[in-house]
Amino acid sequence: MTGPPGVTGTALESAAMEGMDAFEPHPARDAARASMLAVEAGDRAAWLGLFAPDACVEDPIGPSMFDPEGAGHRGADAIAAFYDAVIASGRVEFAIRESYAGGDECANVGTITTTLPDGTRAIVDGVYTYRVDAAGRIVALRAYWEPDRMTLVPPSAG
Repeated sequence: MTGPPGVTGTALESAAMEGMDAFEPHPARDAARASMLAVEAGDRAAWLGLFAPDACVEDPIGPSMFDPEGAGHRGADAIAAFYDAVIASGRVEFAIRESYAGGDECANVGTITTTLPDGTRAIVDGVYTYRVDAAGRIVALRAYWEPDRMTLVPPSAG
């Protein structure tokens, strides 16, 4: 993988992503992989560098605890604020079971596990879509998951 903008030449470029190495390269899939690797590494700058200036992040889609109006986080400042408030709240791991690419988009089916500072794990199954522009920058990241179906595993549960 040559990597989308923001990660070429970094350690993230050659890192493994659970499940993603089974799928053929595709511009949107490459951007999705780079996004997940940057999040897992806690690399805010690399993650933010993957987005087009007018990109939108909807995670989850619709009104939620992260986006009460359900309008999404649009533009660099809003996406950075989303990272700081949500992604940086714990250690995030992705496990992708399926990935489907077409046109300038891909949809990944998998599980995101966030380990919070107290050791609680928040586990979310969903479909995560990425759309890129001609330069390979993410213009839309949309996460289909239901907050009511999130599983919280307390630290003592292993």
